[in-house]
Amino acid sequence: MSYIIKGSGLTIEDVVNVARNNEKVELHPDALERIKVCRAMLEKKIDAGEIMYGVNTGIGEFSETVLNDDQVKDFQKYLVYNHAAGIGDPMPLEYVHGSMLGRINVHAHGNSGIRPEITLTLVEMLNKGVTPFVCQKGSVGASGDLAPMSQIALLLMGEGEAYYKGELLPGKEAMDKAGIHVPGLEARDGLGTINGSNVLTAMSAIFLYDANNWLKQAEIAASMSLEALKANMKPYNKRLHEVRGFKGAVRSALAVRKCVEGGDLVLEKVPHKVQDAYSMRSTPQVVGAAHDAMAYARSQVEIELNGVGDNPIFFPEENLQLSGANFQGSPVSLPMDMAGAAITMISVISERRMNRLNNPALNVGLPAFLTKGAGMFSGLMLSQYTADMQITEQRILSAPASILSIPAAADQEDFVSMGMNTAIKNFQILDNAYGILGIEFMAAAQALDFREYNFGKGVTKAKEVIRKYVDFLDIDRPLYPDHTAMKELVKSCEILDEVEKEVGSLE
Repeated sequence: MSYIIKGSGLTIEDVVNVARNNEKVELHPDALERIKVCRAMLEKKIDAGEIMYGVNTGIGEFSETVLNDDQVKDFQKYLVYNHAAGIGDPMPLEYVHGSMLGRINVHAHGNSGIRPEITLTLVEMLNKGVTPFVCQKGSVGASGDLAPMSQIALLLMGEGEAYYKGELLPGKEAMDKAGIHVPGLEARDGLGTINGSNVLTAMSAIFLYDANNWLKQAEIAASMSLEALKANMKPYNKRLHEVRGFKGAVRSALAVRKCVEGGDLVLEKVPHKVQDAYSMRSTPQVVGAAHDAMAYARSQVEIELNGVGDNPIFFPEENLQLSGANFQGSPVSLPMDMAGAAITMISVISERRMNRLNNPALNVGLPAFLTKGAGMFSGLMLSQYTADMQITEQRILSAPASILSIPAAADQEDFVSMGMNTAIKNFQILDNAYGILGIEFMAAAQALDFREYNFGKGVTKAKEVIRKYVDFLDIDRPLYPDHTAMKELVKSCEILDEVEKEVGSLE
């Protein structure tokens, strides 16, 4: 079963299926026809000597320089060469796959003017497992992700480097081994491959998919902590949230209720306070705000995934070409800055609940630092330190990149989105979030082992999964293996999968 690329309907789940799970792709025949029609129009304009940005002119500060016929073809080669200017470590392969998928979907509209051979070669590379080597750093998120996309475009000339069957090879060798014809670049082909924010958008799509799974696990961890802290569950009545009107809060309250359903706490068999601390009773409002932020970010990312992010843009039905700035990454980078900050916010409230589990003045009769041997043993005291360190890093990374433009290209490109910085730091924020949430899960499981009442079905299942990987802390031991095991467990989504089997979807 292949994903049919048609220029519309591409979701973040589709990006993950292709980019991470290597689902095959196919270009819809109508999309291929649109590409051919647009290319025919472009070639007529070239033959007529019409001046078109990036086709028979230079780019950036050189956009007023008109190229002669002999220079037009070579210009595309040199354009890709000089823009393949990234630096450092290789980008994860799933980011590259997602970027290629996004670029093909742009082409599928039939507004880019490239030859169909270019798009079809990108399709073939995805399906046959030829993944360009791309440096992660170099894009400023405007004029497209030029540096990383140019490393992809090098393969279209049989140059650069690519991974094939687990081996990094010279580009031509990888293409030959996969049986892919190198199409070369002609007028417009190079710029039409690189001039869009496809990398930061693909990364953002993958991040949003993973962040949604993390948020659902944050609700499971909260449920465990609430059970252990003998919380008042009235703040989780959906009517309370419906009357205010925020969809995310309603969703979050229902998710927590599902996890605690069937336990003594929700059945009012456990004594509780009239009103709990904010980190306990305002979890739906806080996690809900993150859900709403992610929903908005998703809407923007999916618009970009399915839009024509390019320059110039051609309209064959009107015999028209327009040059503008549809490559600008700000529509994605601004909401994605907010999405990263939302993950940090939920990590902070997770740590606050973990603090309450540890603190004998706040933990409703649990032993100090969740150890039976206080004084001789320190229990989970140092786990909080580890969580706090990661939160500090998240807070540093949560400063928005979208306001940090630095002008370039002799001030021709004097405002850029810095959306690649946003995309990179969001994954760093999420990496810390896996560890922070893992520590709350571990502390909550430890706390629940000290309680002697019945827990909700979802909470019971989550604790059961945790105990497969981390034992009860009876006497002190080095905690770094437990912290790392919990981080990987959260990242794997095994807790989420097992809880949803037990109680149904948490969305």
